[in-house]
Amino acid sequence: MSDTSDQSAAETPFLQDPLTRRWLTSSAILALGLVVGGYLLGNGLLRAHAAERSVTVRGLAERDVTADLATWTLSYSSTAADLATAQAGVDRDTQSIRQFFEDLGFPADAIQPSAVNVTQFTTDGVPSSTVRQRMTLRSTDIKRAQAAVKRQFELVRKGVVLEEGSGMAYTFTKLNDIKPEMVADATKDARAAAEQFADDSGTSVGGIKSATQGYFEINARDGDSGGGWGQTDTPFKKVRVVTTIDFYLR
Repeated sequence: MSDTSDQSAAETPFLQDPLTRRWLTSSAILALGLVVGGYLLGNGLLRAHAAERSVTVRGLAERDVTADLATWTLSYSSTAADLATAQAGVDRDTQSIRQFFEDLGFPADAIQPSAVNVTQFTTDGVPSSTVRQRMTLRSTDIKRAQAAVKRQFELVRKGVVLEEGSGMAYTFTKLNDIKPEMVADATKDARAAAEQFADDSGTSVGGIKSATQGYFEINARDGDSGGGWGQTDTPFKKVRVVTTIDFYLR
């Protein structure tokens, strides 16, 4: 009995020693910290792995539009033995062109000279001069511009010979007005594709991880590619944009 009492008496001072108690407390805290830290690290890795799950899809948006600007550049020339005669021929053609557009109801300032070029040369001792001029029609009246193209052979009958490249170009200038809606439509289309993928894989779609907006393309509407002599474009356009989006999966 005395041996047990002596042993307890010997251990008690050891446990009551302040340094020993601090060491034991620190060890316990360290052990607890390691356990908690290991749990948090493991849980963090699981959450990080889950955050990496994503799907990349593309969304398409298309819209049919009508051009709001018509530009028609007419190129013509006159060749004669002397410069004055060649210039007179170009002046006659210019007057015929202005009259043509005036008869169609275009204002006088809708057609303006855009370039002039003079070439003089001698062949076998015979001098020759060529005056080449360009006139440009610029109008927002698309229907009237279309009517002008359809009646362009009237210029030929008046002796105006239009050179290659004298075609009408139609431009849609209001792209910025429809961009936000089209990007939203493309994003909805992409999300629908992501949701289909998620359904097939037993997951659900979360927020957007990253997104890339493609270039907007404006091309001739299908089946309306223009064509025909002097008609190189169509006012009927199709605007198209493709977005690439990464969606989180959860």
